[in-house]
Amino acid sequence: MLDLPKGKKIIIFDGYCNFCESAVLFVLKYDKKDQFRFVASQSELGQSIIKHIGISDKNIDSVILYQPGVAYYYKSNAALQIAKQLGGFFHFGTLFRIIPTALRNMLYDYIAKNRYRWYGKKESCLIPTPELASKFLQ
Repeated sequence: MLDLPKGKKIIIFDGYCNFCESAVLFVLKYDKKDQFRFVASQSELGQSIIKHIGISDKNIDSVILYQPGVAYYYKSNAALQIAKQLGGFFHFGTLFRIIPTALRNMLYDYIAKNRYRWYGKKESCLIPTPELASKFLQ
């Protein structure tokens, strides 16, 4: 069984992707309710969670939002759920649900496929500052 923090939503992200790192830092900035924890998909724990929830290898090129014991979301549905949970102005992002999931995911996949070319790729995963270290799972 996975040892995950109770009552927290886990965001699994590509730790080498500059765009993904920017998205993580954005969520950290606006997570006023301290509801999210983060883990790189390349880490042992990230891989264990992905295996535990049974996500296909073809969907790993995606952000994953995992709510232990409740549900998981990936691709555009994960992004919309994160926006919804951030609340406030970001809740309006859920208006994109009127676009069919298949169409949203086509756009998501296009961005995911090109993210390294557009935003670059790091040699190592994000290393959080000491102040943020408690937000990242190992």
